[in-house]
Amino acid sequence: MTVPARLGYPIHTATLPNGLRVVVSPDHATPVVAVNLWYDVGSRDEEAGSTGLAHLFEHVMFQGSERVASGEHLNLLQTAGATCNATTWFDRTNYFETVPTGVLDLALWLEADRMGRLLPALTQENLDNQRDVVKEEKRQRYDNAPYGDLIERLLALSFPPDHPYAHPVIGSMDDLDAASLEDAHAFFTRWYAPGNAVLTLVGDIKPADGIARARACFGDVPARPLPPRRRAEPLPPHSGVPRATTVAPVPASTLYVAWRTPALGSRTSDAVELALEVLGGSDTSRLHRRLVRTDATCSAAGSGVIGLARGNSLGFALARALEGADLATIEASFCDEVDRLCDEGPSEAELARVRVQYERAWLAECCRVEARADLISASMLQFDDPDRINRRLADIASLGPDEVRDAARAHLASSQRAVLEYHRGALGGGS
Repeated sequence: MTVPARLGYPIHTATLPNGLRVVVSPDHATPVVAVNLWYDVGSRDEEAGSTGLAHLFEHVMFQGSERVASGEHLNLLQTAGATCNATTWFDRTNYFETVPTGVLDLALWLEADRMGRLLPALTQENLDNQRDVVKEEKRQRYDNAPYGDLIERLLALSFPPDHPYAHPVIGSMDDLDAASLEDAHAFFTRWYAPGNAVLTLVGDIKPADGIARARACFGDVPARPLPPRRRAEPLPPHSGVPRATTVAPVPASTLYVAWRTPALGSRTSDAVELALEVLGGSDTSRLHRRLVRTDATCSAAGSGVIGLARGNSLGFALARALEGADLATIEASFCDEVDRLCDEGPSEAELARVRVQYERAWLAECCRVEARADLISASMLQFDDPDRINRRLADIASLGPDEVRDAARAHLASSQRAVLEYHRGALGGGS
């Protein structure tokens, strides 16, 4: 087995007096800098009756701050040749822009102004406007899209109702309708603090200069104590095969399976990820060969993991049935393949293939300064280890067939699955 060499991206870190962690990774190949800001807040931090606020703030943060008019954040950066966006997840909210080197100070100043001075611009009008935007997004992407409620149903199968990961990131529209301006102000004050964030700069910037610029822009944002965070203790694997059925006008009946797998950050979680890649990560995987090629009952089959940082991640698999195929028959074949992997483990050739696929995808991400900055921010925020980006391929390569087999046995046995049967038909059925 050839172990990939350690990558050599330079990593320089500093922590400002207000708690903001800063990472600089110089790369002078092109005159641009990726600015990446991760806040340690996501939908897992929302309380019952107040879901959707984390994602709502992804939108609200572009509506202006004390010294920036509504809409000007994007306008100023895009006019200067930058690209920018934001995303929300269960475990984080991130804001990012890739700017020409000469525009770096503007990008940092804009990010600092909304970190420290958003509340004067967070008016009832802005809140209502962005609430309507989020509701329209939910209608388009969830309510009126085929399989749009899939993640909500899988989460309900996999986590207890009061668990931090039990609801989808977009949240409940009833909760959003009930959210007051005071609720929004309180959420921002609670989580959008410098000590709850990581700023990563990757690109045409020297380490000392990058840290000095970050200090100049963010240094006067006041530190705030962080509240206690809801814990997410690891849950045991499923027992008794929890099952739900739904009927909707979707393109094809589909079998979905979910497992409670280890949270991100351990060798076991990495081994489970590789096992799921062997099982269903590509057109050469076991599920595809069995269900699509051999049995000819499915048009598609695959598996993967939704990586989560606390307690458990969510392993998943799907098998999309061809017209007339029986989901029970597909499920029996699916379980055969899962249990065979747990019994035998992957072959050396299978494991070598998924390692190469992982390496190719990782290097493709690292080639782009904006994606590299995001990987570094994730490693710093979730593991306090920004150098993880350089060791990642060697860590994956060090996992052998026996370790992957043992992880599959512990976390992916067919008896540990939860099942969602998604039947094609008239709207309104299901349980």
